[in-house]
Amino acid sequence: MAGVDMEGLKAFLTYILTPSAPVFIVGFAIVLFVPIILHFVLHGGKTFTSLPTVLLLGPSGSGKTALLTLFERGRLPPSEKPTATTTSAGPAPTHTSQAPATVELAVSEDGTSSYRDDLDAAGAVAKRFLLIDTPGHAKLRQHALSRLVPSSNSESTQSKLKALVFVVDAAALADGDALPSTAAYLYDALLALQKRTGSGRGSKAPPSIPVLIAANKLDLFTALPAALVKSNLEAELGRLRKTKSKGLLDSGVGTDEADVAEENDDWLGEYGSEKFSFKQMLEFDIEVDVIGGNVVGDGLGVDKWWKWIAERI
Repeated sequence: MAGVDMEGLKAFLTYILTPSAPVFIVGFAIVLFVPIILHFVLHGGKTFTSLPTVLLLGPSGSGKTALLTLFERGRLPPSEKPTATTTSAGPAPTHTSQAPATVELAVSEDGTSSYRDDLDAAGAVAKRFLLIDTPGHAKLRQHALSRLVPSSNSESTQSKLKALVFVVDAAALADGDALPSTAAYLYDALLALQKRTGSGRGSKAPPSIPVLIAANKLDLFTALPAALVKSNLEAELGRLRKTKSKGLLDSGVGTDEADVAEENDDWLGEYGSEKFSFKQMLEFDIEVDVIGGNVVGDGLGVDKWWKWIAERI
């Protein structure tokens, strides 16, 4: 029997090692289909989904990184908490972000849970989302603005973006020096969203992106209340809009229909309006809310910001 088995094995090896059409066909089929079969076996049972995204924008020092840390940990580390020597002048400074930072967060399905709640430990069903902190330095803001530009890929990051949170330092806005640069950044962000909405006209419009202007540091005595933050930003955005429009006209834009269309594309809000208001953004399906709060210190806290985000996930 052993001799018969050896003879059969030799015959089989001779057959598969001898070049022939059947051997080439079988070998090609194995090389082509085995990796495909293994892929479906290993990954077929897994469903990969893209989480909704909330984008954090705002100038440097406004409190974006501290807010991200608070939402992620449920509390701030001791180094970022105010002390007796920092309460009047503000909290201990955090580092300036040089690159985007992302954390995964969760909120209960009914949107009533707090950022302090550990939904995993409680076994609760939750909606998960990504919160992305972007650099606020003027030279690094393209990290954020590039995410607002429409893409030909419908499954890109832009299609997952559910909301935008623009954090401002309400105490810094009080002296007026920070107002022009803050408004300029906000202008670019709102205009990018406006163009994003306009890019879908005539076809399927992209999903609307609501905007929260988070007036931070209201625990400080010098901070402007949310209503004044809103009116000051609207007034500065209106002045900035006029300046940009005058610059276009001085450069020769606006002399024919094509130039008028170009000017219209770069005009924030209702075209030709005398004053700017955030309500004008509703024409482009962009909801803008201004809500006060503070990441550190005593006061309103960040619960209203968390609730606003939770309702839009």
